[in-house]
Parts: sequence; structure tokens; C-alpha cells
Amino acid sequence: MSSPATHRPSVIVDGVKKRFTLNHAFSLKDTVVSWIKRRKLTSEFEALKGVDIVIREGESVAVLGLNGSGKSTLLKLVSGVMEPDEGQVLTRGRVAGLIEVGAGFHPELSGRENVFLNAAILGMKKHEIEARYDEIVAFSEIEQFIDQEVKHYSSGMFMRLAFSVAIHVELDILLVDEILSVGDAPFREKCRLKFEELVAAGKTLVVVSHDLDMVRGLCTRGVVINKGEVVYDGEIEGAIALVDA
Repeated sequence: MSSPATHRPSVIVDGVKKRFTLNHAFSLKDTVVSWIKRRKLTSEFEALKGVDIVIREGESVAVLGLNGSGKSTLLKLVSGVMEPDEGQVLTRGRVAGLIEVGAGFHPELSGRENVFLNAAILGMKKHEIEARYDEIVAFSEIEQFIDQEVKHYSSGMFMRLAFSVAIHVELDILLVDEILSVGDAPFREKCRLKFEELVAAGKTLVVVSHDLDMVRGLCTRGVVINKGEVVYDGEIEGAIALVDA
């Protein structure tokens, strides 16, 4: 088997910049005072400052850094949830993002109905969902509640079903943002093993996490972002050493 370094690019992040407008007015009084004193109510925050990254097919990459460094923003740009202000993001194949798990779930629908709805939102065709349905439900471990409206689910049940749908999508690139910080320990371990299975199958994995032990076990490459800029891109142990210093 060839190494990922010889594979085609799965993700190209080319000169990407992303800015957000921050609103500093928290009350009517703030607004009036700022108007009287001619103060600006907003300021601009540059979350990413010209990021360049190439991730190849079959690579497992951890994106590390402090809170507010731009990690989650980068994943949202790769997933297509956001657009860059400058530069471009290119992806090859189907992208599944475990970023806002269950964002497409409807509380008035049953778990069964939401499996079909959410899987369709994530890009699966009906015959693909039907082929994977039993596997999705079994992985979630909530078979006896699958025909109950999800508004009656506990947060743990909701998370398990939403995660199970997302991780069973036919995908080429999987984006994971701190998703294993929720759920009980046995389910987190089950998810970790599923990630390992996907990596072994040659899927591209990009993980944002503060769990350094997890990324050490899953990822071979680490990208460290600090204040919107890439400060390290190389072996995972080097990335971990930098953020754990």
C-alpha cells in the first residue's frame, strides 16, 4: 500500500482568511452612549490569517491549539458551513462533518424518521440509508426508543443517535470537532474504534480535540494553530509536545 504522502490531495486550504464582526453593545444604554460619544459598536476579529494546508487521501490529521485559535473555524470552512473571506478551500469526495451533531434533527419526529431526515441532509440517498439503517440504530443502542419522538430523548440518547447517523454516512473525508467530549465512557470508546476502522479503510480524518491521548492514538500528523496562523505542521508527537508545553 502506498503512503498517504503519495496520494492525491483530499483537502486544500489555500491562503484562507476569515474575519468576524464583534458587537460590543450589550444594552440600549450602551447603544445610546456610543452614539452620543461617536464610539464604534463593532470591531473586526481575524480568526484565520492566511492559512495554507494540504491533507492527502488516507491521512489522519489532528488540528490543535488553544481555545479561540481558529481550529473550529477551519473545520467549518472545510465542511462548507462557512465561506472564506479570502483564499479558497477545495475538497475531493463526500465530506461528513461531526461538528454540530444533530443540527438537522426535528424534535417532533421519531428517532426512525430523524435517521432518514438527517442522513439525507448529510448527503445519503434513500437506498443507502435503508441499507445502513439497522447498523445505525444498533450502534446508537437506543433500539427500543427508535419510534419515540426525539423531543422526549435524554441528551445522551439524542447524541448517540445523531452521532451514529453521521458516522455511518458513506464518506471520503470525516471532520470531527470535540465530539468525544460528550457521552459516557463506553460509547466514547466505541466511537474511537469506529474512527480507527475508518482510518484503516483509507478515509481522510481531520480531528479537532483537546484530548491529546485520543489524537495520539488516531492521528499521525498534527497541525497547530495559534491566533489564526499555522505554527506547526508535522509529526503528531511534535504537535502534542508544542501544545502540551
